[in-house]
Amino acid sequence: MSMLRSHRGAAAPATSSAQQRLVEALRQQGVSNERVLAALGKVPRHQFVDDALKNRAYENNALPIGHAQTISQPLVVAMMTQALLTGRRPQRVLEVGTGSGYQTAVLAELVTTVFTVERIKPLSEAARRRLAGLNYRNIHFGYADGINGWPPYAPYDGIIVTAGAAAVPEALIQQLSPSGRLIIPVGPQGAQSLRVIDRRGAGIREQDMGAVSFVPLLAGKV
Repeated sequence: MSMLRSHRGAAAPATSSAQQRLVEALRQQGVSNERVLAALGKVPRHQFVDDALKNRAYENNALPIGHAQTISQPLVVAMMTQALLTGRRPQRVLEVGTGSGYQTAVLAELVTTVFTVERIKPLSEAARRRLAGLNYRNIHFGYADGINGWPPYAPYDGIIVTAGAAAVPEALIQQLSPSGRLIIPVGPQGAQSLRVIDRRGAGIREQDMGAVSFVPLLAGKV
């Protein structure tokens, strides 16, 4: 485990016109939380993709980041983050699947502390360097199998999973605080849906937000 501390995001570059157009497109597509839109307008997505793809960074598309993984479509990042924040202000959030670190950065703009785990070591290390370079200091990084969450730092006010699970991992529900919320894609590839799961003491309430497409959530570290 490694961690970055203190204030966040001070070194992010100024918002480009392409980034502003993306934010406006997200607003038109139903993203209504202005804090989320501001975070998407601040985080420099071009810093999270390969040089050959930087000219596509502010398209509303998923892009490859190597190791058979992708940086999520901005609309999906925005909608998942908005779902996490609706009706609450979570302080401690776990992200399962660091990937490029883009969703991590968006969360770091909005909550006090982000805990993020990644099973692919080169991605985890690259994301840590990238986010340190952007002056984020409220992120804890772990190289771990995210199916099991990150028990040492539980409970979490919120958990976001950035890969599609065959079923909701019970370990993640158990690591939620008594009023915590889990955002997770569930189902086989080609038939996934985004679920919002609210813990209510010993029980849960589940809502389906519609169809999504994510890489699969896999066990083990590589």
